[in-house]
Amino acid sequence: MPSKTLSIVIPCYNEKKTILEILARVSAAPTDLPKEVVIVDDGSTDGTRDILDGLRDRYAVILHDRNRGKGAALRTGFAAARGDIILVQDADLEYNPQDYPKLLSPILEGKADVVYGSRFAGSGPHRVLYFWHRLGNQGLTMLSNMFTNLNLSDMETGYKVFRKEVIKDILPHLRADRFGFEPEVTAWLAHHENRIYEVGISYEGRTYKDGKKIGWWDGVKAVGAIVYSNVMSVRHAGRKETV
Repeated sequence: MPSKTLSIVIPCYNEKKTILEILARVSAAPTDLPKEVVIVDDGSTDGTRDILDGLRDRYAVILHDRNRGKGAALRTGFAAARGDIILVQDADLEYNPQDYPKLLSPILEGKADVVYGSRFAGSGPHRVLYFWHRLGNQGLTMLSNMFTNLNLSDMETGYKVFRKEVIKDILPHLRADRFGFEPEVTAWLAHHENRIYEVGISYEGRTYKDGKKIGWWDGVKAVGAIVYSNVMSVRHAGRKETV
């Protein structure tokens, strides 16, 4: 049986300070799967693009002509990815590629179609940061769970892993350009009968001074994304059942 390949999609925006370090960590990740790294720069203006221009011989580098948002960057990366398994890796240093084995295991064992890495279910080290961010994440996850009937502990996690067929199938339906991607993709996955697993991960959150970009307004918009995405995905699933 041929070996599976892993595509690592890295959305990137103004990460000059961390991009080389995260790429080094991705290269050192403990997995035997052949790796393809797809970096999508989403209109960086801090010099990140200059760094990426020098890495084209090692990685697939795609440049957006303007900043469109994380969701848009991920759609571009998913479309370009060729691996059997597709993993999202943020370009900052909050998520540790040393967790790849536990993220990949349920898919490699044939148990899962999708794996979420939960920041709230893990036994690994976690940097202690913002109370209101944690509360907001829990509230959005609970609201999402009410619509999807899942029991996720961390819908907003940046670590999501998909079988290629699963993410490619729903890719044409994804519309959210910014952080609304998280509830949107969760809704489409949940209402199309995919096997979703969750594993605990370590997490080293960063501060706004360090470059954290998500804010309270993104949380407000996420509520709308949860409602809209679930309505649309349920309608689509219903149409498929009647065909």
